[in-house]
Amino acid sequence: MNLSRKKSLQPLSLEGVKTYPLASRKSLVKVEDFARPVLPRSSFQKFLNSLPGFLAARDFQEVVARIGKAHARGKPVILGMGAHPIKVGLNPLIIHLMEKGILQGLALNGAGIIHDFEIAFAGKTSEDVASEIGEGSFGMAEETGRILNAAINQGGEKGWGLGRSVGERIWKSKFPHRRLSITAAGARLGIPVTVHVAVGTDIIHMHPHCRGAALGEGSHRDFRLFAALISRLEGGVYLNLGSAVILPEVFLKALTLARNQGYRVRNFTTVNMDFIPHYRPLTNVVRRPTLAGGRGFHLTGHHEIMFPLLCAAILEELSHRSTR
Repeated sequence: MNLSRKKSLQPLSLEGVKTYPLASRKSLVKVEDFARPVLPRSSFQKFLNSLPGFLAARDFQEVVARIGKAHARGKPVILGMGAHPIKVGLNPLIIHLMEKGILQGLALNGAGIIHDFEIAFAGKTSEDVASEIGEGSFGMAEETGRILNAAINQGGEKGWGLGRSVGERIWKSKFPHRRLSITAAGARLGIPVTVHVAVGTDIIHMHPHCRGAALGEGSHRDFRLFAALISRLEGGVYLNLGSAVILPEVFLKALTLARNQGYRVRNFTTVNMDFIPHYRPLTNVVRRPTLAGGRGFHLTGHHEIMFPLLCAAILEELSHRSTR
């Protein structure tokens, strides 16, 4: 075949293209949803109202409204969290939400009680792992291992879970910063604080006072207590703050157990807050649990910025609701 005789390909003609009036089209972006400048010395409420009505800003406003609605209706708001929120100074805000009756239950991973204790006991936490691991001294703070393991062992003899065991020990102590302890606040206020460990992941497991039986029994008791909290989640809100593995897995199993026992837990809100999207929180907190109803949200951002904003917005929302 003589290729030179082929008709050359011509650009497609634009003649006859069908159009429509812009006014008749549904548009996803409208000027009434644009951000607005905030004047100096404005209120926090004006700042919230100035946010654009798109994507994460819109989701943030929706999360705040859902928490406010749940609280107003007496539905639970439960916080599951890793240890990093403690290490970036969020304990006072979390405790304030507990004291206001907004948080009705909390769940921590094993590292959470370590940093919670050290803040209460010494007013400082979070060692330099890189400088300590070479000599085998990482995690070997004497008081942390001795006091926490003693609390867990003694609480286990009373039939307590890990959260209550540690919380009661801190609250009844003379530690200088005990009022900054989340577990102590739980003991003081009668709010369940549960602790969920993976054996071998936390520094106190390396100490001679550690008793695996007490550790396992206490953590399992807390799992069952957490499942009881989740069994009441219908109409409420569950937040996962900075736990990439442990708490998302525990939440999914607790939800399954509650549903298996016949509790109706279908229509609720889940919120994952972290500075990096991870598979398990997105799957086990945001997506899977709300397949049968409710809605899941993911808010990406640094804990030390996003959570204070959320706390302030929640308090503003509840104040606004009380004046309606």
